[in-house]
Amino acid sequence: MTTSTTSTTSTTGGLRTRRVPTGRLTLRITEIRDEGEPVVFLHGNISDATFWRTTLPLLPGRFRPIAPDLRGFGGTDPLPIDATRGLRDHADDLAALLAALGIDRAHLVGWSMGGGVAMRYLCDHPAAVRSLTLVNPVSPYGFGGTHGLDGTLNSPDGAGSGGGTANPEFVARIAEGDRGEDSSLSPRAVLANCYLKPPWRPEGEDEYVESMLTTRTGDDHYPGDIAASPAWPGVAPGTRGVLNSLSPLHSRLDELPLVHPKPPVLWIRGEDDVIVSDTSMFDLAHLGAIGAVPGWDGTPAQPMVAQTRHVLNRYAAEGGTVREVVVDRAGHAVHLQRPEKFIEALLEVLSA
Repeated sequence: MTTSTTSTTSTTGGLRTRRVPTGRLTLRITEIRDEGEPVVFLHGNISDATFWRTTLPLLPGRFRPIAPDLRGFGGTDPLPIDATRGLRDHADDLAALLAALGIDRAHLVGWSMGGGVAMRYLCDHPAAVRSLTLVNPVSPYGFGGTHGLDGTLNSPDGAGSGGGTANPEFVARIAEGDRGEDSSLSPRAVLANCYLKPPWRPEGEDEYVESMLTTRTGDDHYPGDIAASPAWPGVAPGTRGVLNSLSPLHSRLDELPLVHPKPPVLWIRGEDDVIVSDTSMFDLAHLGAIGAVPGWDGTPAQPMVAQTRHVLNRYAAEGGTVREVVVDRAGHAVHLQRPEKFIEALLEVLSA
């Protein structure tokens, strides 16, 4: 359903934003030019296209960078997220946006959750993807609740993943528009200590905090609804909202290595990422192992990086091209913290 039939444009610092109506919803996009090979940048959870604002101008004129806000973030319509479809709501939104823009094929660059959306889109539309760049991406087996390289569920109900894994104080601070730094759970502190490797702080930090605060909260958005579980840690994914859409109960990409045709893949990540990690500070199993979550029963932490490598190795074994780049002195938002390394690797895959 289209929720708006108008498109408005604003320009800031060479970047321009506008809302684009599609057959599903109206999305806000950030762009620079109308010509060139399309390169679509997909942001992560608790953010919007603002997190690409320093990246887009770095692309040469032969490329057309486009950064949409995903549903429930930024200036895109906050339609509810059906988590039982995994990340397909976002991937289908992307397909509708590209159709509205008249784009048949595009390079995809996905950061964190956006990496999961890009992988989902590749599985559904392989011939429409020129190249795939994954920036500290969520595991192909979702976030939380699995063990082993093949993403085996810790519990049949997906316990340890989904909406119930979010910290309630962090959710409340987003909903309240907290712009301070009096708590480790304030959005500004999470940006500084988790998105980035301390002590580095970005220029224009306030804009990134405002971006995080555009996140819609509630059962239909972040974090989503919650189900009880008899298995540790007592919560299982519901059927609505962002974190449930990332649960391995709903979001798995087992078919990724078999897609055809196979575009070249760049996997680039910060060496010191504490969000997507084999010892993630956002995985309740790892937090239980270090005593931060009570009652831990020995449930193993999710090997997020190892799972991604396993799936991409299978992709390569099936005839694909994969390059892994690990950037030192960088955290989860490697494209912000080490832009020169990021753009060097990105341009290589875009030109392949």
